[in-house]
Amino acid sequence: MHHFLRRVGAYVRSAPGTYVWLAALFVTTVAVHHMSPEFEEEFLRQRSTNLHELSQNPMRVLVSSAFWIDGATWWPYAVLYTVFHAQAERWLGTLRWLAVAAAAHVLATLISEGALLWAIRHGHAPPSSVNTLDVGVSYALAGVVAVLTYRISAPWRYLYLAVVLVIYGSPLVTGRTFTDLGHFTSVLIGLACFPFVRDAGEAWNPVRALRRTPDRT
Repeated sequence: MHHFLRRVGAYVRSAPGTYVWLAALFVTTVAVHHMSPEFEEEFLRQRSTNLHELSQNPMRVLVSSAFWIDGATWWPYAVLYTVFHAQAERWLGTLRWLAVAAAAHVLATLISEGALLWAIRHGHAPPSSVNTLDVGVSYALAGVVAVLTYRISAPWRYLYLAVVLVIYGSPLVTGRTFTDLGHFTSVLIGLACFPFVRDAGEAWNPVRALRRTPDRT
């Protein structure tokens, strides 16, 4: 048990940005769960990257929106951050991982909200959409999921990429909401971050990893 805890601790220390962010999400999620439904909605709306808040406080809401998950359960994010964010941070280093996540979060937000503004002006969405509640970390996560394509060696990376495109592309075809557009845009942004990964080391071969025998010494 002690050995297991040491390994867990070493893994967490190898991706400090991921787990500091995850800890912050835990604190804010606990805080949200102690709010009344009415207060929670107004509180999160003021930290939302909707059109109204972006026009008033763009920098504040772009940062603050990445630390709230709309009252959702925290533990699935602990799994997703460990599987994707931590792997990307260990591979790219904290600064480059953070650059990918920030680019996906900010650019996808601006593009999707710009599309929503166009829809409102052309009568395809109600004017009340300017106050839509839009907080969360899913755009950053989608960008990091996409950039991990380059972590996997061919031909397995093409299978991984196909799965990512189906997962994020299908809702865009069937739902066509601004958040669907934001998620798919995040994937494209993550793929466009290839210059960040050119010198990040040898790609990971999943077949070779499965064949590797454990060290019994």
